[in-house]
Amino acid sequence: MWEFTSPRKILFGEDALEYLKEIEGNKALIITGKTVKKLGFAEKVSKYLEEAGLQTKTFDEVEPEPSIETIVKGAKLAKEYGPDWLIGLGGGSNMDAAKAIWVLYERPDMEVGAISPLEKLGLRNKAKLICIPTTSGSGSEATWATIITDSAGRTKLELASKELVPDIVILDPQFPKFMPPRLTSDSGMDALVHSMEAYVNQWRNDFSNAMAIGAIKIIFEYLPRAYNNPDDIEAREKMHVAATMSGLAFGNSQAGLAHSMGHALGAIFKIPHGRTVGMLLPYVIKYNVGKTAELYVEIAKSIGIQANTNQKYIETLIQAVKDLMEKVSVPFSIKDMGLDWKTFASELDELINRAMVSSETITNPRIPDEEELKRLFTYAFNCTEVDF
Repeated sequence: MWEFTSPRKILFGEDALEYLKEIEGNKALIITGKTVKKLGFAEKVSKYLEEAGLQTKTFDEVEPEPSIETIVKGAKLAKEYGPDWLIGLGGGSNMDAAKAIWVLYERPDMEVGAISPLEKLGLRNKAKLICIPTTSGSGSEATWATIITDSAGRTKLELASKELVPDIVILDPQFPKFMPPRLTSDSGMDALVHSMEAYVNQWRNDFSNAMAIGAIKIIFEYLPRAYNNPDDIEAREKMHVAATMSGLAFGNSQAGLAHSMGHALGAIFKIPHGRTVGMLLPYVIKYNVGKTAELYVEIAKSIGIQANTNQKYIETLIQAVKDLMEKVSVPFSIKDMGLDWKTFASELDELINRAMVSSETITNPRIPDEEELKRLFTYAFNCTEVDF
């Protein structure tokens, strides 16, 4: 039996934010980071909520890759304030933080690390959740996952519960147009990898496939436009929608090896998530292809590639991914991200250990052993051809 889980309502397009005027409630806690607040986004959201008759308060201490300590602090404020709406405003980190704060607000008896699909959380007794992404990539607004950092252990906790899916998602393109090119690239590549890995992983299904292939087509067409022209509102709107579609895709199937390897690489070396997974994608396609050639051929056909053989389809698809990476300035290797071999090699065993235990490795179409992961990481460092 399969289940497709999604937000109850998704508002999208220009002026989507005005939906906040229709919200019924008493108090809203806006959960965000200092950059988003500085841009005036939290104030804009607050004004709409106040027009609806709600009191508002802002918790603006969410950092990139939010820590357990931040979640505990936010939950303490929520408990003191007593909101009936939580608003996750920003990129994936802010929305992930909002989800985790929500759990601790509703369940003060729990620790962050106890969030699990097997644990009944009993959410929505105190509050509901609205997610408003300001970047176009994480897909957190559409998933039942939250990634929280254990700073002491230098690990990312991959936590999930179907109760964490937001009640309402608002996709307004006025927000992502403020993303600088680097963030546009990182977030857009994150969405692409979500979609491509969702389409080929072991838990793929008809509903996730439709969302994944739709997002892939949009991203190949509109990401370069959004990267080169921040004011291209059509490209911004399309990428915003594609990111949520990719979230619905992998949120109802799974991601794969580029994500498990990318999470490890990003956590240890403090490299943005979208950049690591985007760089790893061509290597992972080459590794997977023996198990899923026909699926990659379907992806290739969806973006207009024509060829005479499956091998040629896949070669052309990998080149199309690399061409897209070049257009949006994604590095082709770990070395290109500024790491030297000695530093990288000193953490290689830890990288392998973390990737091995990730759920995203387990659902990848081809499951590597430790030696294969070592070779994949090494290939990705040196930008050499994958050979298995």
